Amino acid sequence: MKGIVFTEFFEMVEQAHGYEMVDNLIMDNDLPSGGAYTTIGTYDHSEMVTLVVDLGKKTDTSVPALLHAFGKYLFGTFEKGYPMFFKAADNAFDFLESIEKYIHVEVKKLYPDAQLPSFSTKRIGDNKLEMIYYSDRSMADFALGLIEKTFDHYEEKAVIERTDLVENGSKVQFLIEKISE
Repeated sequence: MKGIVFTEFFEMVEQAHGYEMVDNLIMDNDLPSGGAYTTIGTYDHSEMVTLVVDLGKKTDTSVPALLHAFGKYLFGTFEKGYPMFFKAADNAFDFLESIEKYIHVEVKKLYPDAQLPSFSTKRIGDNKLEMIYYSDRSMADFALGLIEKTFDHYEEKAVIERTDLVENGSKVQFLIEKISE
């Protein structure tokens, strides 16, 4: 997992709970990296799991809720750091359809060792999109936060229905329907 995910996670935690919480997460867990992350480094996904689970215990917040909130938070980082991806799409559906064929291709050029989830999309009409998430990391709640913020970015409204296609959450269907106000 790329280091930017870890550094931004700590930024989110610090904003919500203060630096002491970040320090406690690092000190209270036996992290192979020692809790020292660089944005361009690559770290084992298990470290993020450890940090999120511990934060959940310390704040009495469920892991799915934390991952969802982090997806929403990280969207802002992507929006600022990679505006060209958002400018290339006219609306949320176009953007979501570009993730696998454009955005992830560009990310792999920058970070060949990045381990990204995969997405397949299928239009089911003008206002409905099926998006299938695949990842051994089972972070669909994180993906949902990113998807929701995509609609905010394009100033669109949508209803998102989630169905876990595999019990461990490694394959999830999102049925997304745009709604008008």
